[in-house]
Parts: sequence; C-alpha cells; structure tokens
Amino acid sequence: MRLAALPAMLVLMTSVLPACHSSPPVYQQPDRSGGRKPEPAQAAVANMQMALEYMRINNLARAQERIERALKEAPENPNVQETAGLVYERLNEMSKAQRAFSAAARLGKQDPAIQNSYAGFLCRTGKAAAGEKLFLEVARNPIYPTPEVALLNAGVCVGGAGDVVDAERYFKRALAIRPNMPEALLQLGNLAYDRGDAAQALELVQRYLAVNAPSPEILWLGYRAERKLGDSTAAAVYARRVQTEFPNSEQAQTMRSGIDR
Repeated sequence: MRLAALPAMLVLMTSVLPACHSSPPVYQQPDRSGGRKPEPAQAAVANMQMALEYMRINNLARAQERIERALKEAPENPNVQETAGLVYERLNEMSKAQRAFSAAARLGKQDPAIQNSYAGFLCRTGKAAAGEKLFLEVARNPIYPTPEVALLNAGVCVGGAGDVVDAERYFKRALAIRPNMPEALLQLGNLAYDRGDAAQALELVQRYLAVNAPSPEILWLGYRAERKLGDSTAAAVYARRVQTEFPNSEQAQTMRSGIDR
C-alpha cells in the first residue's frame, strides 16, 4: 500500500510497498447494538476504514477528517498511525506523515507489514539506505508471508537511488523465491534495456508473458526492445496490443502523441 519526486522506477512501489492497504477494506459500521456509543477502539477502526475508502476515490479532505478522528480515538493503534502516514503523505504534509509513520513503526514493531510500509516511506523520502535495511529485515522475518515482495521493494528502493547493481541482485533474489513474479521480471527487463541489452530485455518480456497476464508496462518494454533490435514488424505487434488492450494507459497515450522515450 503500497512516490513523487523519485525516478519512474519507483512508481511500482505505490502498489507494492503499502501492501497491507493496497486494497482498502470494506467499511464496517460500528456496532451500535442497544443504542450504545461504539467503543473508541472500534470507532477508530471504522474511521480508519473510511479514510482508506476516501483515499481510494481521491477525496483527500474527507480522508483527512476521518483519519484525524481515528487518531483521537486510538492513537496507540499502529494501523491507524500507518494510515495517517499514508493520508498525510498524499496531502504532502510530510512532517505529519513522518511522525505518523514513525509512530506506526514503533507501535507495530512486531508487524512486518507495517515495517514494510514504513520502509517504503523512507525510500520515497530520500532515505534509501534506511529503507533498504528495513526491507531486508522484513524479508528475513519468518512470519512475513511474502519475502520476495520485500526484496523487490529493496531493489526498487536502491535502484531509484542509482544503485542498479544491487537493484538487479535483489530482483534476482525475489525471482529465486517466486520465479514468475511479474514485477521482478519487468524490473529486470527495464534494467537490461537501460544498459543497452535489448535482447535480454526481450527475453524477459517473453518470459513474463508466457506465465503472466499482460500489462501496458511489459508490452511497452517489448515494443521498445523490438525496435532497438530492428524488428519493426514485431514492434508493431506490441504497439497494437498496447493500443487495443490498454487504450487508456500512459503508454498508449505516449504512442498516440508520437513521443518516443
């Protein structure tokens, strides 16, 4: 759950890093059976859920209103603090976001999902070394069910800071755990393309598409790799797929504008 002002490679982290909130929970009305006012802890969770729903539809004013209610009701709830960090970050109130994420990490020190989220915030705010270290701690935590996600995030984090060697190493470690992980295949393909190895980039595109549903990002990479390799016919196939399967994507819009990148 899961990155403005950082390189495009880090865009992936918006969906990966805050994994615990990537799909906001359905709002649950507080139990008012018997006409009683809900307990503060229960009300806080309901308000936190509503804040996430408002964030999902980009109503940030209402999200802020709800999460600030939740903070008053249950300031010691690490999930409330984490959600507050996400809301304040979206509002670009970075000092408040820092305080909330720090509180979440302190209160939820035994919860690797919260630590993963805090590591993402560190990376998004220019603290790549600290974020990398925390991602690796999460990956080693035996109760974290998806260590490959933490390794992927570590790779995105250090890659965004310019360390492509370690980024590649982390992506390969993620693939060693889940060989068909689409995000890791895409990131490795982009690294290969950026260093001029279009053949390897295309190999990774083909490996991705053999076992995963297509995405505009992977088709765009295939298009560029085929163009660099001089196969205009194959490139046109990828271009058509972007336009027909993902007509509203950034990649399709780039193609329609005539801008290559």
